[in-house]
Amino acid sequence: MANRIFEITPQNLTFEIIQDILENNIKLKLSEISIELINKSKKYLDKKLAQADKPLYGINTGFGALCDIEISKDGLSKLQENLVVSHACNIGPEIPADVVKLMLLLKAHALSKGNSAVQLITVQRILDLFNNDVLPVVCEQGSLGASGDLAPLAKLFLPLLGLGEVNFEGKKQQSNKVLEKLGWEPITLEAKEGLALLNGTQFMSAHAVYTLLKTFRIIDQGDIIGALSLDAFDGLIEPFSENIQRIRPHKGQAETAKNFRNVLTGSEMQAREKEHIQDPYSFRCIPQVHGAVKDAVTYVATVIETEINSVTDNPTVFPDEDLIISGGNFHGEPLALSLDFLAMAISELGSISERRTYRLISGERGLPEFLVANPGLNSGFMIPQYAAASIVSQNKQLCTPCVVDSIPSSNEQEDHVSMGGNAATKTLKVVLNTEKILAIELYNAAQAMDFRRPIKSSPFIERFIKEYRKKVSFVEEDIVMYEAINKSIDFLNSTKFNRL
Repeated sequence: MANRIFEITPQNLTFEIIQDILENNIKLKLSEISIELINKSKKYLDKKLAQADKPLYGINTGFGALCDIEISKDGLSKLQENLVVSHACNIGPEIPADVVKLMLLLKAHALSKGNSAVQLITVQRILDLFNNDVLPVVCEQGSLGASGDLAPLAKLFLPLLGLGEVNFEGKKQQSNKVLEKLGWEPITLEAKEGLALLNGTQFMSAHAVYTLLKTFRIIDQGDIIGALSLDAFDGLIEPFSENIQRIRPHKGQAETAKNFRNVLTGSEMQAREKEHIQDPYSFRCIPQVHGAVKDAVTYVATVIETEINSVTDNPTVFPDEDLIISGGNFHGEPLALSLDFLAMAISELGSISERRTYRLISGERGLPEFLVANPGLNSGFMIPQYAAASIVSQNKQLCTPCVVDSIPSSNEQEDHVSMGGNAATKTLKVVLNTEKILAIELYNAAQAMDFRRPIKSSPFIERFIKEYRKKVSFVEEDIVMYEAINKSIDFLNSTKFNRL
């Protein structure tokens, strides 16, 4: 079957489009209108440069604190190459391959809007890297999130020059060797191009998109797993009633309560008479907590969708208005604030999940202590809760806001920065941690539900458990628990369950 192709146009990217591109290995190409816009802005800049009688920042001057130093015309190409080489101070662990692909996609999309004055061949080579899975080695550390993501973007684009390393055909290789193998000549950068490549928020925004795509899935899974826990704990459905939500009409709260009512429709556990009149907050306040998380995610997603459809390099050219403006669209403040907010929200999803896990092993409401038939001889599910608690605590530590921690740079020219790069990488860690916490809750909740037999939960939950039990078995006596936890994580990664 031939690969599908997505045509880059000035039209907005959406999360749905991006997820489709990543999941289905869709290739990219430039539309005719994007080609026209790229060529128009480049032609405009070349004309302005030929007529220039004064310095143009980043085009015929140095960068940052060196902006007052003019560069001769015969040094402009070397200036741009030096910029990329000198700024590639990106170190630490490598970022996920899909985040690298997103960086390439988002940068190509931004450059294609016609405000960056780059060569067409430069944008095409970025798409070549994407389409051929020639993925530059990019690492976590080095961005201040203000003059754009300078260090990681420099690392991303070293291979355009035949420098740096790429991951290709399952191994890390020198980019010049891969370019030679593919018959690609290194790009000779022209005026402004290095700055157009390095100024921008694509490290932050690619992380944000990747993190949100995972977040959309785990907030749905959080409702399903929470409903399973509620039923296994013999919890009450009344706090999820429509009346309660109507008098405090937060959208996420109402949505969460509706999800629980739908998922638990037909549950024998809910149909039976209860001996208790109230549940702990970790069950009773699920609509309020899960709902607030959903509302936070919705807000963050609107910010990120605006960002990925923006031009964030500097300076920017406006051919129709005959303007070249040096501004600050590269500043990551909107991203940094939003990512810190997202980290806190998702951390709360993990926090309340771990509390439900704790209640399930506590020996309440007819469930055996630590969810094992012979406690004492068997430790049962004692230590998975320890693991969840440890991860919850790490999330709390990661949720220290990054955005308030500005450090001046470039001889005080860049005297306020967003630290959005750090916010981006830590928020991804929080989301991956929360996925593990939810997997541990699922492991416990399925075990608890099996102790309720022959009583059944709802048809939806029973189907969910049936699928889960294909990967993770009921625990009769002590086993090596980490293997089942990892299988639970894999289950959440690979299984798509639509709500009723």
